[in-house]
Amino acid sequence: MALVLLGYFVVLWGMGCADALVLHPSRQPLETRGARRDWLDTPMGRIETFTMPSRAAVEGNGPRAVVLEMIPNAGRAEYAWAGAAHWAHWPVEFVAVNYPGYGGTAGAATLDGVQRSALAAYDAVAARDPSKPIFLSGMSLGTAAALHVAANRPAAGVMLQNPVPLRQLILGRFGWWNLWLVAAPVAWHIPPELDALKNAAAVKAPAVFVLAEDDTLVPPAYQRRVVSAYAGEKREVAFPGGHNDPPEGAAAVAVRAAQDWLWQQQFGPRQGP
Repeated sequence: MALVLLGYFVVLWGMGCADALVLHPSRQPLETRGARRDWLDTPMGRIETFTMPSRAAVEGNGPRAVVLEMIPNAGRAEYAWAGAAHWAHWPVEFVAVNYPGYGGTAGAATLDGVQRSALAAYDAVAARDPSKPIFLSGMSLGTAAALHVAANRPAAGVMLQNPVPLRQLILGRFGWWNLWLVAAPVAWHIPPELDALKNAAAVKAPAVFVLAEDDTLVPPAYQRRVVSAYAGEKREVAFPGGHNDPPEGAAAVAVRAAQDWLWQQQFGPRQGP
């Protein structure tokens, strides 16, 4: 009887704590470095985004596409300026999404809120200017949200850094020390919409995967499971670095070349430097 009660408690605890164990939201004010705060009106409420044009969009004839970023676990949309800098050579409008519980978006931080707001944000951005193709971007947790959107909506391309198969990672990396009594219930309550392996197998858009070889949070073996499952044409750039490290040197050059390939799949060869 004691074991049954313990098991019952653990399952209930896993149901209630999956969000708290996985997510690390924040709401404190952050420097935006010129990124514009916008609000998307969606069926699930108002979603806060931050928008910034790339240098090529500013210096040219405006953006030709939108890059919609699903933020990482401890990230914030206020860092849209960094994303716009990453796309400096391509004329895009970079839009980053704050999930419920993050920044100014109302509500509690939940994994279900992540997947719902990702899809709602895409729909709102697409409705605002249907003429502009949308590239999807994400890092870590954001890759699971981006793949969910790409599996259900048109995407010009997908750019993902350190992709994470959440359920498999929780079971494989964190189950052994608690005999899966905690890890299993938590993994079971990851929303199916965030199943990165299933979604990757359904996406046909071209993709670039940037993989940190020294990542201890999402080890390369787990990242490569997502890459292997991906159905569309893809390019990979592996680089020596940890989970939150940016590619540098030759790796940064390789990422830029892969980005250029991604752009060309939609627009053809890019003009200019």
